[in-house]
Amino acid sequence: MPQTDPSASVRIERHVWVISGVVILGMIMSILDTTIVNVALDTLSRDLASPISQVQWVVTGYLLALAAVIPVTGWAARRFGAKQVYMVSLVLFTAGSAACGLSNTLTSLVVFRVLQGVGGGMIMPVAQLIMAQVAGPQRMGRVMGIVSMPAMLAPILGPVVGGLILQNLHWSWIFFVNVPVGVVAFVLGWRLLPRTDSGAAGRLDVTGLALMPVGSAAVIFGLSELGTGAPLGSAEVLLPILAGAVLIVLFCFHALRVERPLLDIRLYANRVFTAASLANFGLGAALFGAMILVPLYYQQVRGLSIIDTGLLCGPQGIGALVAMPIAGRLTERFGGGRIALCGVSVLCLSTVPFAFIGAHTSIVLLSLVLVVRGISIGMSFMPAMTVAFASMRPDQLSDATPQINVVMRLGSAVGVAILAVVLQRAAAGNAHTPAGLASAYATAYWWALGIAVLSIIPCLMLLRAERPQAGVASQPDPETLVEPVGV
Repeated sequence: MPQTDPSASVRIERHVWVISGVVILGMIMSILDTTIVNVALDTLSRDLASPISQVQWVVTGYLLALAAVIPVTGWAARRFGAKQVYMVSLVLFTAGSAACGLSNTLTSLVVFRVLQGVGGGMIMPVAQLIMAQVAGPQRMGRVMGIVSMPAMLAPILGPVVGGLILQNLHWSWIFFVNVPVGVVAFVLGWRLLPRTDSGAAGRLDVTGLALMPVGSAAVIFGLSELGTGAPLGSAEVLLPILAGAVLIVLFCFHALRVERPLLDIRLYANRVFTAASLANFGLGAALFGAMILVPLYYQQVRGLSIIDTGLLCGPQGIGALVAMPIAGRLTERFGGGRIALCGVSVLCLSTVPFAFIGAHTSIVLLSLVLVVRGISIGMSFMPAMTVAFASMRPDQLSDATPQINVVMRLGSAVGVAILAVVLQRAAAGNAHTPAGLASAYATAYWWALGIAVLSIIPCLMLLRAERPQAGVASQPDPETLVEPVGV
């Protein structure tokens, strides 16, 4: 049974809530952009005269940038100070948003989305670090619990806000809307956020920073080339994938030889951490990859307006919002392995109806299934992460916490790339009628189901490897708190 929190009577001063309110602005802004663009992919494809397999880089580039900078944020906060890094991240995100809105080619849009992602990837963990330092360990749990609610609501509102903007304004306003919010967040942060000491920085792993992100991007680029019609064995596909794989292998050798690598692959000697990481990679690929399919289906097959599409994407977020706190309590009682396995099983079952999707499938049925898929999100990610952290020594948390989040982000990027390519190739010969186009989406969902089924394997590994005491979560180091999973 969960233990009563002895800090419940510790009063939280007003200045803690003020600082929390300030950083919430930046947190919501960065998390909102993980989903707000999803409803705009069809519009961007038309306006920029590019196929979905290329337009998906607007999403994938942002996710890869997030994954690249997350491991660096802890070092940067220790080296330059959390407030300074937070302010710089706001500037990068806001400037990147403005540049995205001004873009008139797909190439420039993707480049500026990467810049936006570099800023957005730093905002969330540094904001949480500031709150943890201000609140202190006794009050951190309550502060984070309250602040995490808007952080979870932001991904739910993303498609709705994006739909409202696209219904009434040019797509560039999806990015311009961040500019005034970013300016207000910067002014308030400059005036109200305290300067804090985050400890000694140590040396940044520059070699790892060059190898891992570039290698990951190269592999995903090779996969995306399949969507342009290039054969699987062509140089356009194989060369980037092989080059990326070589860079990733070189990073692994490098990480074994340095004291503090960008990502500590020695952690994978722990079977629980390995299984949890693989589970989060697969879940990221299955869930986030499939998230680009829903709005495209509603717009391209059903002919719905953008605002209706945004609203119809909301049920998945509602399911996740309901399930997350319940999953936390169930994890404490039954262990994260069991709950994560249940979550993945629910994900598989809720993907099956989409694999049979047609041009006239009931929207009410699809909305109900999306709620169930949202529940699977809440039951999958956090229990697996909780078990991973519980299996780590306290001195390993500073590496384990960002690392598992990076793995999930990479899985998300791979899933988006794969399913966009599958959809593009399946639709190439079936786009003449709504029924044919719907068949292409069904094919893409069969692939999403396959990815979800494969995720059962690491969950079973996690269930077997989990130690009896792993059901109770360890408290992460405040410096390494990470972003809640977008939905």
